[in-house]
Amino acid sequence: MPRILRVIGPAALLLAAVAAMIAALAFGGGAAAPLLADPGALVRWGLPAATLVVNLSLAGTVGALVLACFAFSPDRDEYGNALDFAAGSAAVMTVASAATGLLTFVSVSNVPWSFDATFSNGLSSFITSVSLGQAWLGITLIAAAVTVLCFAVRNQTAIVFVTLLAMATVVPMAQQGHSAEAAGHDAAVTSFGLHVLFAAIWLGGLVTLIVVKQRLGNGRLVTVLERYSTVALICFVVVAASGYVNAELRVGTLAELATPYGILVLVKVAALVVLGLFGLAQRRYFIGRLKQSGEPRSFWWIVVAELAFMGIASGVAAALARTVTPVPETRAATPTPAEILTGEKLPPALTWDRLFTSWNFDLLWVLACAFGLFFYFAAVWRLRKRGDKWPIYRTVLWTLGIVLLFYITNGGVNVYEKYLFSAHMSAHMVLTMGVPLLLVPGAPITLAARAIRKRRDGSRGGREWLLLAVHSRFASVISNPIVAAVLFAGSLWVFYYTPVFRWATTDHIGHEWMIVHFLITGYLFVQSLIGIDPVKYRLPYPFRLLLLLLTMAFHAFFGLSIMQMHGLLLADWFGAMGRIWGDSPLVDQQAGGGIAWSIGEIPTVILAIVVAIQWSRSDERETKRRDRNADRTGDAELNAYNERLARMADRDRVSR
Repeated sequence: MPRILRVIGPAALLLAAVAAMIAALAFGGGAAAPLLADPGALVRWGLPAATLVVNLSLAGTVGALVLACFAFSPDRDEYGNALDFAAGSAAVMTVASAATGLLTFVSVSNVPWSFDATFSNGLSSFITSVSLGQAWLGITLIAAAVTVLCFAVRNQTAIVFVTLLAMATVVPMAQQGHSAEAAGHDAAVTSFGLHVLFAAIWLGGLVTLIVVKQRLGNGRLVTVLERYSTVALICFVVVAASGYVNAELRVGTLAELATPYGILVLVKVAALVVLGLFGLAQRRYFIGRLKQSGEPRSFWWIVVAELAFMGIASGVAAALARTVTPVPETRAATPTPAEILTGEKLPPALTWDRLFTSWNFDLLWVLACAFGLFFYFAAVWRLRKRGDKWPIYRTVLWTLGIVLLFYITNGGVNVYEKYLFSAHMSAHMVLTMGVPLLLVPGAPITLAARAIRKRRDGSRGGREWLLLAVHSRFASVISNPIVAAVLFAGSLWVFYYTPVFRWATTDHIGHEWMIVHFLITGYLFVQSLIGIDPVKYRLPYPFRLLLLLLTMAFHAFFGLSIMQMHGLLLADWFGAMGRIWGDSPLVDQQAGGGIAWSIGEIPTVILAIVVAIQWSRSDERETKRRDRNADRTGDAELNAYNERLARMADRDRVSR
C-alpha cells in the first residue's frame, strides 16, 4: 500500500464525517437558532462538532484496544503501535469530551460566556450536581485515565480491564440521548449504548488496521484481517439491530420517515447497507485474493471508500442527536403514578394468558440469547464436521436454557416485574435456579475449548482467553463450592436488604446488572454441584448433597422472612404505582416470599436427583475400573493386600 493511503484513509473519514454533519445539521435544522434563548452560533455548531470528535476518538480508542486484545500478538510491534494509537485517541477524547461538557452547559443554561464568578460557579454546579454535567465529567475522567493506562500498561491481561474501562464511557453517553425522559427510556438506553459501542469497535478497528499496516507483512495481514472481519460481522449485526430499535422509538410510524429526522435516518441506513456490502465483499472476495496473489492496491482503496461511508454515518449520527424527533420526548401533561416512577404506562391486570403473550423486548438479552444459540450450534457443527461427537442432550438442554432466559428477560415476567414484587421474585428465582440448571449441563466451556481453533502466533483468541479465565486464581476462588454457595445464598440478603435493591429496581443499568449477577451466582452454584466443565476443586458427592441441603434451607428461610414481613421493601415504588388491580402491594410482596420459598424446592429436588445419579455412576465407573485392573494384573492389588495382612498377623504372633 502506498504510504499516502495511510493519510488518505483517515482524511477521508474525517472529511466525510464533517461534510455529512454540516449537511445534516443544515437539512434537519439541528443548528438552527431557536426563537428564545439562542446560545449562539459557536454553541449551535460547536456542540455537534465536539460530539462528533468524541465519537470518532472513542472509536479509535476502543477499536485499537479490542484488536490489541483479540487480533495482535504482544511480542510484535503491531501490539505496541495499537496501544499508542489508543492512547492518542483517548487523549483527543479527553479534550473533546471536556469541550462538549462546556458547550452543553452553555446550551442548556443560557449563561453567556465570561470569565467571572457567575459563569465558573454555574459550570461547577452543572458538572457536580446536574446529571447531564456529571455524565460529561465522568466521560472526561475515564478518557483521561485510559490515556495514562494505555501508555503505562502493556500486559495483555491488564489491557482487557483497560478496554472495559474505555467501553464504560458508553454508559453515561447512553443515558443522556434522545428519549431520556420519554416512554421507552430503557429500550432507548440499551439500543443507543449498543449502537455507539459496536459502531466504535467496527470503525476504530478498521482505522487501527491502516495505522499498523506498516508493521504487518502480507501473510500477517491476512491473519489479522480475518480476525477483524469476524469482529466486524458481529458489530454489523448489533449496529443494524440497535439502529432499528432506535429508529422505531424516535421515528414512530413509516409516515414520519418523510420528516427531516426520518430522512436523515434513511441516509444513515443507506450508509449502513453500503458498509454491509463492503464487509461481504471483504469476507468473500478480497481476503481470498490476499491469500492467493498478495496485496492488491484496489483492496486499500476499497478500505478508504469504506472509511468514507463510515464517516458519513458518523456525521449524520452527530447531527441526529441535535435534530428534533417526530416522536415527542416529553411526558404526558397529567402522568399517572406509574408513568412518573417508570416512564411507562401501567400494564393491564396480570392474567395467565398475558403472562405468556405479553412482551417487553430487551435488545441486550435478545442479542445475547441469539449469539448464545448461534455460537453453540456453530461449535457443535464444527465438532461433527471433523468427526467428533457431542452428546445431543447437552445441545437440547442448552437450547432450552437459552429459550427460558429469553422469555424471562423479554416476556411477560419482564413486563410486570417493575410493578409487582411477585413478578420480580419470579424472575429472580428462574434466573438464579432455573436457567443455570439447564445451561450448566450444556458444558459450554468444554465445547468452546474443543471447537475454537488454537492460536499459534502468540495472540489470544476466544480459546486462549477462555482457558486463561477458567484457570485464573479468581476463577478458582469463586468456583470453589463453599464460595459459590455463599455467593448464591448470601447475596440474597445483601441484595434485598441494602440500597442495591433500589438501584436494581429503579435504574435500568442496575436492572441489567441484577440479571447478570443472578445468572452468574446461580451458574457457579449449579456448576459446583453437577457441572461438567473443568473446575479446580469439587466436593465429594456426599458433601455436595449436604451443601445443597444447607444452602437451600438458608434460601427457604429467606423466603419465609419475606412472607412474614409487615412492611414494604420499597414502599415508595411498589406501593406508589397507583395500581388498582391485583393484590395489595404487601400481599403481593408476601406472595413473592412464597415464590422464593416454594419454587426453590423444585430445582433442589432436581439437583439432588442429578447429584445422586452422578454419584451412582461414579461408583459404577470406579468399580469397573478396579475390575479391569484386577483382570489385567491378576488381582495383584488384592494379593498384595492379603500378603500385607498375613505379615502383620505373623508379627503379632512373634511379639506374643
